[in-house]
Amino acid sequence: MKEIIRVEDQYYILATAAHDELSRVLKCDDTFALFDRSGNIRALGRQEQGVYHEGTRFLSRLELRVNGQRPLLLSSSVVQGNTLLAVDLTNPDIRVGGKVVIPHGSIHIFRARFLGSGTCHERLRVQNFGQEPASLELSLEFDADFRDIFEVRGTRRDHPRPEPSARVDGDAVVIAYQGLDKVQRTTRVSCQPKAVKLDAQSFHFQVRLEPHQEQSFYVTVACAADKPAATLPSYDEALLGEVHARDELVERQCRLFTSNTLFSEWLDRSVADLRMMTTRTEHGFYPYAGVPWYSTPFGRDAVITAFQALWLQPSLAAGVLRFLAATQARALEPERDAEPGKILHEMRRGEMAALGEIPFGRYYGTVDATPLFLMLASAYYQASADKALIESLWPSLELAVRWMREWGDLDQDGFLEYSVRAKRGLSNQCWKDSWDSVFHANGTLAEGPLALCEVQGYAYAALKSMAELAESLGRPEQGRGWRSDAERLRQRFEDVFWCDDLNLYALALDGRKRPCRVRASNAGHCLYTGIASEDRARRIARTLTQPEFFSGWGIRTVAEGESLYNPMSYHNGSIWPHDNALIAAGFARYGLMEHATQVFQALFEASLTFDLRRIPELYCGFVRRAGEGPTLYPVACSPQAWAAGSVLMLLGACLGLELDAPHRRLKLNRPILPPFLDEVRIDRMQVGDAMVDLVFHRYDTGAGVDVLRRHGDLEVIIVK
Repeated sequence: MKEIIRVEDQYYILATAAHDELSRVLKCDDTFALFDRSGNIRALGRQEQGVYHEGTRFLSRLELRVNGQRPLLLSSSVVQGNTLLAVDLTNPDIRVGGKVVIPHGSIHIFRARFLGSGTCHERLRVQNFGQEPASLELSLEFDADFRDIFEVRGTRRDHPRPEPSARVDGDAVVIAYQGLDKVQRTTRVSCQPKAVKLDAQSFHFQVRLEPHQEQSFYVTVACAADKPAATLPSYDEALLGEVHARDELVERQCRLFTSNTLFSEWLDRSVADLRMMTTRTEHGFYPYAGVPWYSTPFGRDAVITAFQALWLQPSLAAGVLRFLAATQARALEPERDAEPGKILHEMRRGEMAALGEIPFGRYYGTVDATPLFLMLASAYYQASADKALIESLWPSLELAVRWMREWGDLDQDGFLEYSVRAKRGLSNQCWKDSWDSVFHANGTLAEGPLALCEVQGYAYAALKSMAELAESLGRPEQGRGWRSDAERLRQRFEDVFWCDDLNLYALALDGRKRPCRVRASNAGHCLYTGIASEDRARRIARTLTQPEFFSGWGIRTVAEGESLYNPMSYHNGSIWPHDNALIAAGFARYGLMEHATQVFQALFEASLTFDLRRIPELYCGFVRRAGEGPTLYPVACSPQAWAAGSVLMLLGACLGLELDAPHRRLKLNRPILPPFLDEVRIDRMQVGDAMVDLVFHRYDTGAGVDVLRRHGDLEVIIVK
């Protein structure tokens, strides 16, 4: 099983079991589910399978049997843009009195399942392909444990909790749980047509089929918290509603076509995963971080995902900006690591968050979400020219800058740093938030307050972004001040962080202003933000693509040979697709296209080895071996939003996409295609209120571009 331990009052997932069989994932808004490939929920391996709603597991068991036996799996996939789980099963030999009465492979069972908000809908279609009539019993066995997601992860509860109760209610079974938070949670399992026999944990159906005859059963699982279950639509009505909701998101995106079928499979799966992770909120669409452990709003993750998808779907960034402005900290709350102006790290629902057993109900322990928020506001304006939204956000943007200057730099040394206020908060509040991710060359953990190199890059880019926005809104004096602040930070950063012998920036400065002279991928983010000088950017690119960093499957988080290097660790030697995408985009920013395409090629080849072409949150950093794929990290989220978005950032960087909607321009800066792509077509790319269709052709020296169609006033500039 998987266990959560506390290290210096931290919560970390331990991988204490082998990677179990592949899961199938569905998600709709605040509801997600993990099934085995047969569509069942079983207590296997890490025991995380189930239907979850608002941070609680509402269904912990669901097993289909034919005459008491498990059916045989034929095929399993998630189709229709990640909307529908489709499973084909057949019967084993069914015996009566030792005699086979239905040979195996005679009965086809098709399971089609999808999620609505708070509901799981399933159609079971049974068809007889035998030559004789067939009589059999189908049974569904189910249960609900109502465990908080952190309990499932392994966190021990402060207090014992009540047991759920179950009762038969007409043609349904209702399982209820009165939580310690005084919330009544219920799971209602119902079926049409009605089961011939039902009890508190199972339905039983008698099926008699003539040759080629079929029969369907519809099963619904409805989750409710402190409210009666809503009247549910039929299976077909509910499916139509979810397809329309998916199509609403599709209509907001441009359309992509490529010459490489295998690459298109990775691209299409990634875009579908982004759609699945995108959740409707009162502030607009918002990408949740990852399934299963992070299917909830995260600040940093959502901002980076919005950056990745900006050229595909600018409206996603608008929802992220509105949500984060609405949840921005307004007061000093040490138990939440909240300070005025700080942007959210994480928001959780569920029993343990409500009771304060975990600190993440609304938690602000992140140093980088605030400057990233400012960077996204400027990038969104460049993509959309949506001045009205920026003006409405301006008080929040100014408050975020004030946080950077005051609370984010308490010693006023000019660098953005963090320390922990919350008793059970995260000790590391950068993207590498493991307890051991910031250390000195000898392996000693760095003591805070800590100033990370990439965070200074974010701060620099945030100040420049605010300067550009201020000038666009007619506030030139503010703009000049922020631009001057950015330049001072850049100069001081270059003086203090550069390690000439490492050809990298120091990982961090510790609380005594000593550099952590560790070779880490963090320095690559400094290219993405533009804080690095041209010469140092080239040196960093060469360093990050050497064998100590580059495994053949991507760039490791920490170089081989460092004191805490471990290719199986979460942050000290593993490979993260989003980290690689940001670094490759940084390479492209400085015109280092050979290095950018090297990273792109590695992640593409890695994607070929993953189930469903779904690239996970991270994988192990072992060197590439002939005939083998990357080694899986056993508790990685899959899908994960910023992992899915990585292909978009990689492709956009190689195509040189620079959107300038305020000036009605699209700049294609030194476009190039990697060796595995001969052609890429983008239809309906939105730049402000204009749209354009483009096709890119690969040549040895770069990429040619044809503008197929323009809708609206837009200039396309191609820089060779």
